[in-house]
Amino acid sequence: MQRVYLDYAATAPTDPEVIKAMEPYFFEKFGNASSLHSFGQEAKKALEDAREKVAAFLGAAAQEIIFTSGGTESDNFAVIGTAFARQAKGNHIVTSAIEHHAVSETVKFLEKKGFQVTVVGVDKDGLVDPADVKKAITDKTVLVSVMHANNEIGTIQPIAEIGRITREKGIYFHSDAVQTVGHVPVNVDELNVDLLSLSGHKFYGPKGVGVLYIRKGTRIERFLHGGDQEFGKRASTHNIPGIVGLAKAIELCREKMPEETRAQIKLRDKMIKEIPEKIPEVMLNGHPTQRLPNNVNFSIKYIEGESMLLNLDMVGIAASTGSACTSSSLEPSSVLLAIGRPHEIAHGSLRFTLGRWSKAKDVDYLLENLPPIVKKLRQMSPLYENKE
Repeated sequence: MQRVYLDYAATAPTDPEVIKAMEPYFFEKFGNASSLHSFGQEAKKALEDAREKVAAFLGAAAQEIIFTSGGTESDNFAVIGTAFARQAKGNHIVTSAIEHHAVSETVKFLEKKGFQVTVVGVDKDGLVDPADVKKAITDKTVLVSVMHANNEIGTIQPIAEIGRITREKGIYFHSDAVQTVGHVPVNVDELNVDLLSLSGHKFYGPKGVGVLYIRKGTRIERFLHGGDQEFGKRASTHNIPGIVGLAKAIELCREKMPEETRAQIKLRDKMIKEIPEKIPEVMLNGHPTQRLPNNVNFSIKYIEGESMLLNLDMVGIAASTGSACTSSSLEPSSVLLAIGRPHEIAHGSLRFTLGRWSKAKDVDYLLENLPPIVKKLRQMSPLYENKE
């Protein structure tokens, strides 16, 4: 049986070159980067070299790069840290209806601490209107957080335009770029962001390591207390193998991204075109063109996404019904509800995401196997039987 992985948005395999770069730092160069002896200084050099590589990719200064344990910590750090640091100015936060749970649950936590939150809606394609963000801002607003691209439907947001608004108002702007870094160009100055989150395992690096970009001058409360690592902003012994791996992964993406993007767009657009041709009554979720190069998300009427996933897995195809962080939930996707999909249609969503090792034969195998699976499940579905 052929095995096809189409769930790169959940996690990507670690590139062999990344693993090779990490290996020496598990045994040969294992020092603590805070130690003064030669073992520690060897680790310290690797840490700062990695910081420089990440900064170069983002168009940032090295001192603006803070290493974390991943995207969730980076999002929590950005939102909680800036909110607490600016309480004297105000207690209002603006975010969008389609944020990853690492942001949406964090602002709910802040609401319990007395903060006010305005959630801006999106249009049918999942786009945030910058004018709506502008309207939501008050004289008490201390932070706006809007993700760069949605992890479920792939829509890329007008971040630079939103950033111009926040800059004019003197308000901090955070963007969760976990799905975009390594897949599309990300430059912090061009995007007008003050804080930006990313996670290594989304672009062929190791799990358990991420970055929070913090623009120089941004006031933020430290997130982990203890030592003075990461310029006094985040305590904890550095994960040197992971940090070296993340930097190598981002270096490879800088080299490979243009070619990979072209190849993925070709495969993406083939799926967007041919799935509706082969399967009636399906709906594309997300913007038709202003979307990630590797993301395809469809709602397939009259059947549940979980049933399709199980049947796809039986023929060796790995996909998703949405965010990996909520895939065990029986609730419909909040993102699909936000773009106007009714509950019964939102339950029937499938997300296919491509990556570095995706091939045309993988897409062909999906296109061969998905239609009979849908046909079989619809024959068993009372919703399909009773459709008008």
